[in-house]
Amino acid sequence: MEKSQEELQKEYDEAVAKREQYQHRCQRLENRIRYYTDGERKKRNHRLIVRGADVESVVPEVRGMSQSEFRILVEQIFSLPEVAALVSRNVDQQESD
Repeated sequence: MEKSQEELQKEYDEAVAKREQYQHRCQRLENRIRYYTDGERKKRNHRLIVRGADVESVVPEVRGMSQSEFRILVEQIFSLPEVAALVSRNVDQQESD
């Protein structure tokens, strides 16, 4: 039982249309993944920028420091027992809220 040329063409056209639908669905899913991963990156960047601005507003002297000087200063500050205790207390407080 052979199919006519028209039937074969119709099946071909349907298969092509289905393939295009799947390609579009795949593209939408990839776009959604990109949206969510980029969104997380943007949130992180925003948080880092805001925190850096907060530090500069509290201690304007850090504006003139190089990145390595600033990093050394931050490491020294956070190695102080008083600061470590404050950070620990704030983290514990946030977790209990």
